[in-house]
Amino acid sequence: MPAASRTVIIARPLDEVFAFFADATNSARWRTGVKAITAEGAPAVGTVYRQTVSGPGGRGIPADVRITEYVPNEKVVLNGIAGPLRPTVTYTFAAVPGGTEVTFSLAAELSGLKKLLMNGPVQKTMTAEVSGLERARTLLETGAA
Repeated sequence: MPAASRTVIIARPLDEVFAFFADATNSARWRTGVKAITAEGAPAVGTVYRQTVSGPGGRGIPADVRITEYVPNEKVVLNGIAGPLRPTVTYTFAAVPGGTEVTFSLAAELSGLKKLLMNGPVQKTMTAEVSGLERARTLLETGAA
């Protein structure tokens, strides 16, 4: 199962950092694979985000997600509901000295032919996506968020 995770400390208050990541429309600002994203409501369990991500050859692929877990200032989980890959996206938060610790994780179950053909490319993409957490930290710490 392809999976990747990254943790950073962001020198900003917990509530501010949580609000930024809980609104998945912000992901287009720091995740290079997100080409477009819109929300169907405010962040809460059940909210759907319609997004297009970069696919092979740069073509856009639908990759809609829905919030399935939402615990203010602690955790947000989104599950894929459209597209060829249905990942689980997890953000966890904790107040630490000097700011907020954020962990961004991606995981996807592949089976059959998808597992055979897509495991390597999906793993590579997930690893690149979680590295974008550094860009999010820069946005938040410089006040550009």
